[in-house]
Amino acid sequence: MKVTVTGSSGLIGGALVRSLRADGHDVLRLVRREPAADDEARWSPADGCVDRAAVEGADAIVHLAGAGLGDRPWTSAYKRRIRDSRLDGTRSLAQAIAAAGRRPPVLVSGSAIGYYGDTGGQEADEKAGMGRGFLAGLVRDWEAAAEPAREVGVRVVHPRTGVVLARSGGLLGRTLPLFRLGLGGRLGDGRQWTSWISLDDQVAALRFLIDHELSGPVNLTAPNPVTNAEYTRALGAVLRRPARLAVPRFALRAVLGGFADEGPLISQRVLPRRLEEAGFRFAHTEVGAALEAVL
Repeated sequence: MKVTVTGSSGLIGGALVRSLRADGHDVLRLVRREPAADDEARWSPADGCVDRAAVEGADAIVHLAGAGLGDRPWTSAYKRRIRDSRLDGTRSLAQAIAAAGRRPPVLVSGSAIGYYGDTGGQEADEKAGMGRGFLAGLVRDWEAAAEPAREVGVRVVHPRTGVVLARSGGLLGRTLPLFRLGLGGRLGDGRQWTSWISLDDQVAALRFLIDHELSGPVNLTAPNPVTNAEYTRALGAVLRRPARLAVPRFALRAVLGGFADEGPLISQRVLPRRLEEAGFRFAHTEVGAALEAVL
């Protein structure tokens, strides 16, 4: 199988590329610089330019590129970058697919559970409505940007991803050094729900979406979300370190800006209903066992 991947330098994209290649698949990585290897092709999302070789004859395209949500404080300029990086990239790929002579059968176009906004303690699956906030509006427009591919009959699926647990990046990777020193703790009051997924399950789910006839939004979160306090206790237990501290809300807001209220402080209790109904089996369903496996 020939798979084209964007965002291959990121945490999830890199793991996906390794997994596909380990099983003998041919992977072409789209990069924004001049290609430096035979497995690279160039694209320029801002200009709408995509190398035809990356689209023509591909069996699947997995689109994961976009500026990191928690990499920098949410200034107005960075929020524009977050939005433009997702909409420009998705629109460019979808239009290139629509114009191709031999179109890929499926486009797996990244998305996020930010669509649901703050769900409080209420469970939300793919039937839940759109929430409020910057991320909710972003996800709506991000998914809509893939419409040119849908209109020509390509199966388009949107993996709405939660918090990915990996030792080398994401929320866990960033906070791990503090937890190892015994300086970890809950965020805010710790009562907010966290919808998580292990990196291994994230990659397996993306590959499942390539191979199975699902389309539209599919939640990529483990079936048992936990509160931030529960997550904190589980991580402390795995590391055998105390995790009794707390990071106050005002401190998170001072460092992260608006992302604090739509990221680590938001409560999202999201369930992977469609993924499970389609037959996907998670390797990690409990956060403690997932953290043990990751670490």
